[in-house]
Amino acid sequence: MDKNQSGHGQSVDLPKADVLMRLALSDSGFVFDPVTGNSFTVNGSGLAILRRLQHETDLAGIVASLREEFDVAPLDVERDVIEFANLLRNAFK
Repeated sequence: MDKNQSGHGQSVDLPKADVLMRLALSDSGFVFDPVTGNSFTVNGSGLAILRRLQHETDLAGIVASLREEFDVAPLDVERDVIEFANLLRNAFK
């Protein structure tokens, strides 16, 4: 499996690393982009996904890491990561 391929063989486009790394995150889920001035809030699972996306580019690694923290089925975690990554990509076009 390609490192950015889902368990179903789908190609997954994660948000660009430079965009993710510039985001400022607070423990409460507040996210701020200093380049655009945009801000938004995420819940606890969104924050966990975002933090992993900032430091990991391998979908399988992100899913495995989240499975260790949360008691969730692998396909559910993968789906949540892909959906959240799509939202982030659309927010930072």
